[in-house]
Amino acid sequence: MRKRHALSALTLGLSLALSPLAVAQQQEAIELRQQWEQITTQPGERRDALAALAERAEALVGQYPEAAELLTWQGIILASEARERSGLGALNRARGARDALERAIELDPQGLNGSAYVTLGALYDRVPGGLIGFGDDETAEAMFQRALTIRPQGIDVNFYYAEFLAEAGRQDEAREHARRASDGEARAERQASDEALRTQARALLRRLGG
Repeated sequence: MRKRHALSALTLGLSLALSPLAVAQQQEAIELRQQWEQITTQPGERRDALAALAERAEALVGQYPEAAELLTWQGIILASEARERSGLGALNRARGARDALERAIELDPQGLNGSAYVTLGALYDRVPGGLIGFGDDETAEAMFQRALTIRPQGIDVNFYYAEFLAEAGRQDEAREHARRASDGEARAERQASDEALRTQARALLRRLGG
């Protein structure tokens, strides 16, 4: 009984310690996450919905420019929108995602428990390099490795890293990370998107002969 009362008191104390501004930022981030999760895990056209959500994220970052979590979600949303576009539109969204995520990491070196690093890794992996874009394999791998130090069993980082390794011809390493993604534990707050990635990881593992 005393332990339960102590835990309740601690929870209350933490709640009271958050300023109204911090509470507002946290709630906005939760709503962005929920809407992103719904859009990206449902079948159908996603481009317009992601564009609208990106506008909402941009407005919130303008309102709370030092909120690392909002910046991270802005980056994730823009990266998702970039995947739905092609040509210059996709590249512009990718650049915006990169800038938001790098700023988020400056404010929060943990990158929202590694999520910022995962998305940056995928961006640097998929965006063209050279004079056209900013893609770079070494930077992509560094981002994935950073995310793995924070969340080594994460479904998302292991899946995207497995894809990167498979494309690089590093099949044994790719199989290992595909297995980790397949066996990882889905996050309660991102259950649907993590489970979707688990399904993709299992398909990748089959292609790799694992």
